[in-house]
Amino acid sequence: MKNQYFGDINDFRKYGLLRTLQRASSLAVGVCWFLTIDDGAGDGELRNYLKQPGRWRHYDPQLYDKLQRLSGAEVQRSVSRASEWELIPGAFYFDRILKDHRLARAEYFEAARQLLRNSELLFVDPDNGIEIPSTKLGTSGSSKYVYWTELQAIYSDGQSILVYQHFPRVVRERFVPFIADRLRKELRGSTVVAFSTAHVVFFLVQQPKHTAALARAAREVEQQWLGQIEVWPAQSAGQPDHWIETDVVAAHPKRLDG
Repeated sequence: MKNQYFGDINDFRKYGLLRTLQRASSLAVGVCWFLTIDDGAGDGELRNYLKQPGRWRHYDPQLYDKLQRLSGAEVQRSVSRASEWELIPGAFYFDRILKDHRLARAEYFEAARQLLRNSELLFVDPDNGIEIPSTKLGTSGSSKYVYWTELQAIYSDGQSILVYQHFPRVVRERFVPFIADRLRKELRGSTVVAFSTAHVVFFLVQQPKHTAALARAAREVEQQWLGQIEVWPAQSAGQPDHWIETDVVAAHPKRLDG
């Protein structure tokens, strides 16, 4: 996540998804931004939706009205607004900058786990998504990813996880079930549902104790965000493990979500 992305159309969908999951499940939500330094690129400028209330406001009127504050040029774009404006009521946030260095990252992650330990549903929001083999932990660019060991640690703490994932340049109908299956294998005992938008997908990794509540919440998302967020039910296992090497790793993801 970068501050420059805050409040774009994809953020509207993201916060809408989190708000619906929270409201329908009654789970305590935590947010670990995986915040990285702004790079000055034009990503995140998709804010014309704020000028089109007739098309967008009905999905979540309260959220839309709060984000419309960004229409003022004097309002700084920052993830701190999420807490300040109560975009996700009662949520816990960890908003320190994440750097590439392995030791600094370990300290960051431990501090995040401590601050967010009372969360039942933890959202992790890396720039690109889940790790790829070409970018090892602690190397340049690794701050753009969440690593399997980190997801395993969160899951072992008893938390369900919602994780951001950019769509690489591959067939989505293959990519979504493949990653869902990999998540189930890495986080044993979990159930995985996916929520896709125009550019990104969010994987919901559910603890057994949360499955009933989150299944109910997923149905609410499907109804409230029809046409904007597609719900993919849990897929069966069996996708060949080599596929990510030949198809996904060849892609060079660039974040389009906020």
